[in-house]
Amino acid sequence: MSDLKERAANVLAPALAYHTEISVENAKGLIIEATDGKKYIDFCSGLATTNLGHLPPTVVKAVEKQLKRFIHSGCIFYYDSVVELAERLAKKAPGDIGMFFFSNSGAEAVEGAIKLARFHTGRQGIIAFTGSFHGRTMGAATLTASSSKYRKSYHPLLPSVYHAPYPYCYRCPVGQKEGECENECLGRIDEIFESLITPGEVACIIIEPILGEGGYSVPPSAYMQKLRELCTNHGIMLIADEVQTGMGRTGKWFAMEHYEVVPDIITLGKGIASGFPLSAVASSKAIMGNWTVGMHGTTFGGNPISCAAAVAVIDTIEKDKLLKNVEKVSAYAIERLKGMMDKHKMIGDVRGKGFMIGIELVKKDKKPDATATVKMLKACEDRGLLIVECGKYKNVVRLMPPMTTTEEEMRQALDIFEDAFTDIE
Repeated sequence: MSDLKERAANVLAPALAYHTEISVENAKGLIIEATDGKKYIDFCSGLATTNLGHLPPTVVKAVEKQLKRFIHSGCIFYYDSVVELAERLAKKAPGDIGMFFFSNSGAEAVEGAIKLARFHTGRQGIIAFTGSFHGRTMGAATLTASSSKYRKSYHPLLPSVYHAPYPYCYRCPVGQKEGECENECLGRIDEIFESLITPGEVACIIIEPILGEGGYSVPPSAYMQKLRELCTNHGIMLIADEVQTGMGRTGKWFAMEHYEVVPDIITLGKGIASGFPLSAVASSKAIMGNWTVGMHGTTFGGNPISCAAAVAVIDTIEKDKLLKNVEKVSAYAIERLKGMMDKHKMIGDVRGKGFMIGIELVKKDKKPDATATVKMLKACEDRGLLIVECGKYKNVVRLMPPMTTTEEEMRQALDIFEDAFTDIE
């Protein structure tokens, strides 16, 4: 045990799990340098958060400038960085979404979004999805269904929350063959309406445009479009949880753009400020503009420094054409990974959009192989590549590098990944 880890064990709550045993000394761009001098390629990005890599110069410069002006407002006075950020995001957001409430974390944004939906509709019911991850606070944990461990010991949770099966096509929740169904899993929402709660009592349906913690599964576009239609027909708010998928990680500013669907409410977090704590609830002025003064609040949300960082993030994505970079480099990565499937039979599926890439490791009978996944993570770490897992069965390797990753850097990482199979096959 390293000295730092031993010290941490004495003073930090063990409830927070760490993915590695590494103690970091420095980090810049794609590279993390440990206290023992070993260097690693970081394909975790702080769990899809450092979208511009570590210490991006433009963000550092913006933060330094803001630090010399003032650090905190606490809702006492107005300041320019939060207004400028909202204006910039409004130009990127789909449809008529153009009003924002800033907070600190993804879970906090989710809490705000369901409060807004209930306030606006006057309804109580919420529908989420199996496999979903929305956060650890009480409301967000109620929506989360990627693992029962996130809910264990915390019941009773938020009432009037129901779960429908997520369209996880590789492991279809309703027994259909991938590419041959008519989105029968959508019918399970109608069953909820018939058996558990009427649609007129449902405030919102919240969905991740790409399943995150639950397995990096990408739903069919037709499913998302039909879900939008269902919500519209019943006056239900459609919430897109873009905490992980938003701000360019999938090659578009918002992942819902891939499906040509405009939600009623969006949650943002993680990569919005490339490592600084910031999140947002976003909606149209018609919806959010009627949120009565004092019905929601925050002390640290929309911190001036975090907002300055977020504006710099938008600037950098635009000026460096990072959306195109993500699209180009991810296409190379997915093609190469799919090319590995014939040689390495334990790769059951390769999927994703942009820099949300999932590789599902399986046994010969297609059953999840969590043991192989643990070995893969360790083999990659030993070779200098940091990756983490996800999925209900913890058998999906996820790649989430910074948006700045070049094709050559991706090639180096995939070389390590492929070589790691020699340790587990």
